[in-house]
Amino acid sequence: MYTLRGITKTYLHGCTAIAGLDLHLDAGEHVAVIGPSGAGKTTLFRLLNCTLRPSAGTLHVGGIDSAQLYGKRLRHLRCRIGTIYQQHNLVPRLRVMHNVLAGHLGRWSTLRSLVSLLRPLELDSARAALRQVGLADKIFQRTDRLSGGEQQRVAIARTLVQDPDVVLADEPVASLDPALSENIIRLLCDLASQGGKTLMVSLHSVHLALDYFPRIIALQEGRLVYDGPPQALSPTVLHDLFTETPAEVSPEAELHAPSFIVRNCRFPA
Repeated sequence: MYTLRGITKTYLHGCTAIAGLDLHLDAGEHVAVIGPSGAGKTTLFRLLNCTLRPSAGTLHVGGIDSAQLYGKRLRHLRCRIGTIYQQHNLVPRLRVMHNVLAGHLGRWSTLRSLVSLLRPLELDSARAALRQVGLADKIFQRTDRLSGGEQQRVAIARTLVQDPDVVLADEPVASLDPALSENIIRLLCDLASQGGKTLMVSLHSVHLALDYFPRIIALQEGRLVYDGPPQALSPTVLHDLFTETPAEVSPEAELHAPSFIVRNCRFPA
């Protein structure tokens, strides 16, 4: 599904977020991406969903060189890639059905999209997606009246309506409590398995990556430092990955110190 060769992304202010990254993902793989804040995870996801172009290197999606795509062909490729964000990117004042039906926008014309705001089109697809995420009874509610976990499930339902080949979830559980986070990750994995979709999820909760994903990718300062099964991801590797020098550690970072992360990981036997 993805082949990255020497991918580098440097922003205008001179910051290099991704540096010389080589990566290969097969169709249908489930992969977790871990790493400290500022490691380049979000930039990687924006490269993979083709909203950013690399500064150097080549990125092939489904065998297609993304650098050669513009206009309609680029929009068509983006329709094949569904992205779920930490902030949900929902319209709070709209009803749940409208936010879910937004998954069709990549295929609908502007006129059809406007008509659907007045008289929702293809409502059965929204009902089916909400049923899959356990929110069938919320279809006519205003989105801002839902809990954070319910809103995240609405965002997942929107992606189901889009029916992409790839699902990229960028920190989808960062603002949720541990029990709900596990439910959301389990739901994503189950839905991706049922549909045979490629799934990549970036996570701060390392134990979720270890428990639910057969392949772990670790980034540090924009570079790939680990790519393999959870069984080989030792406490030493994790400590090195999340350790910062004393001068770099902020008060917020101290709350997530590496020793805490390592102690609470459940490593497979």
